[in-house]
This record gives sequence, structure tokens and C-alpha cells, in this order.
Amino acid sequence: MTVLAATKDRSPQEIRAALAAGIQHIGENYVQEAERKKAEIPEPATWHMIGHLQKNKARKATLLFDWIQTVDSLELAQKLDQVAKDAGKILPVLIEVNIGREPQKAGVFPEDLFPLAQAIRKLSNLRLRGLMAIPPAPKDPEDSRPYFRALRKLFEELKREGFELDTLSMGMSADWEVAVEEGATMIRLGTALFGARSPAS
Repeated sequence: MTVLAATKDRSPQEIRAALAAGIQHIGENYVQEAERKKAEIPEPATWHMIGHLQKNKARKATLLFDWIQTVDSLELAQKLDQVAKDAGKILPVLIEVNIGREPQKAGVFPEDLFPLAQAIRKLSNLRLRGLMAIPPAPKDPEDSRPYFRALRKLFEELKREGFELDTLSMGMSADWEVAVEEGATMIRLGTALFGARSPAS
């Protein structure tokens, strides 16, 4: 089980404390914020893009992050692949699935997942490692269970089709225990690690 620290609006000092405590994976939502923090954090860490990535930020994101968890279109994947190729880099990626079919959220709908996965598999400098999702905000942790279960089913279906996947990124501070029960291999924790954000954030 990989614990990723979701560090949006967290200070470099907080992130360094998390790294000192044994966290190895850092998740940021914005390219510019990650760029600023990374310059102030000398400690080794694996940096993940976990926010929606606009195509015009693909170049910077490819060079800045070790993983991109929010690939949701072939156009974005092709841009990432081209930059990675130019940089001589193999970039691990996850496809973000809009598992709750929420119009305001990014991610592919489940029925569009397989064609996108097949297309990404043909890109030489991307390595499709698995799936990521953010279900509808739960009032109770159990509310997330059917969404996690549905994502796990898609993950297993892809593996049966010959995709070599090892990462199911699902579950946040409010529902991570349910996510683990449903097969998550990576959970993304902010409040559970750092406490509530200050009102100024």
C-alpha cells in the first residue's frame, strides 16, 4: 500500500516534515505550485500530478513530475508522450476515470476507458500503470464503496485484456479505509496526514 501525501496548499516545511516521517510520494494539483515547492525541497521524493492537467501545461508537467495520475484524453497523452520522448524519459501515467459521471469533474467515463487505454499502450514513452478516480464527495465513508468497487472491476477487466497494471489510486482522507478494503494500492491523504487546512488556505 502506497500512501501519497496530497499537499495542495501545504507549505514546503509541512512537506519536508512528512518526508522526514517516512512519506515518499507527494501529490500536487497545480503545476506552478508544485514547481515552486519542489525548488524548496531538496529531499528525494516521487512527485505525482493529481489535479486536472491542461494540455498547455503538458510540457512543464512532464519534466516536473515523476507520475501523471490524471490522463483523461488521447490528446493529452500524446502531448505527454512527445515531451517525454524529447526528454528521454519514460513517464508512468494513470487514467483518471469519472466513476461518478459528475459533469463538473474531469476523467473519462467508464465506457470510454478501454479505447483510451489501448491508444496509450501504443505510445512509446508512456507507461500505463493503472487507474485513478475521485468519487462523489461522501457524507459517510460507505457512500464511496460502490464507486471504488466499480473502479476495481474496470481495473481487473483491463488486466484480463492483457494490460500490465499495478496501481489503483483511490481513497482520500474521508474514505481511505473503504478504498483499501475495495483493493486500492495507493491512497491520497491530505487532512488525515496534516490536519485541517487553515481558513486562510
